[in-house]
Amino acid sequence: MKAMIFAAGLGTRLAPLTDTMPKAMVPIAGKPMLQLQIEKLIKSGVKYIVINVHHFAEQIIEFINKQDFEAEIVISDESDLLLNTGGGLKNVKKYFKPGDDFLLHNVDIYSDINLIDIYKYHKTTPNLVTMAVKHRKSTNYLLFDDDRRLCGWKSYKTDSEIISINKDSYDEMAFSGIYMFNYQIFDLFEKEGAFTIIPELLRIAIMHHIGGWVHDNNFILDLGKPEAIAQCENYLKSVKT
Repeated sequence: MKAMIFAAGLGTRLAPLTDTMPKAMVPIAGKPMLQLQIEKLIKSGVKYIVINVHHFAEQIIEFINKQDFEAEIVISDESDLLLNTGGGLKNVKKYFKPGDDFLLHNVDIYSDINLIDIYKYHKTTPNLVTMAVKHRKSTNYLLFDDDRRLCGWKSYKTDSEIISINKDSYDEMAFSGIYMFNYQIFDLFEKEGAFTIIPELLRIAIMHHIGGWVHDNNFILDLGKPEAIAQCENYLKSVKT
């Protein structure tokens, strides 16, 4: 497998920690959260990882250069302009090859998901994109049909929605910050510069198959929130004992 880690975010929810370091370097049980993700990817068989950086980019670059990870790691430097999720992904086209299927993991997501499972599932489907999703409480939901095809998005926080494919009813699931992409995605983005990925995926979903991989039985934490740091550390202690 090949993979990318989104690590360029400002991490504003983790301030004041992120006033002096990037979110990716915030420690979890003595390790930067970025290191936890890299080690998990390598354990899953990933040998090639692209990491985008922006906020305190030099700290991440220095950390990577000092480590001896068992994978080739490439930095996509967004120091001059934070490209957001869509722009950040589009910007790494040059680091992948036609035909590649690759995993994309948010740096601030911790889970017990077996990444090989979503990879294998993706390879058995016609999906251009496969998104890890779960039936859990959230303010924003992705909308799927009975075949787990992405049809729309709904926000209960702002009372807004985007519908790509009309259906009589939808299965609402929360996104878990992990995707599988096929290289073809790079040629389907219409926007340039900085843009968010979900609206673009919803546009692409009208003509191309984007599906959901459901992992309802997995543990997952959003490490972008201060209270989640302690939760994650407690969880790591519990699985070691």
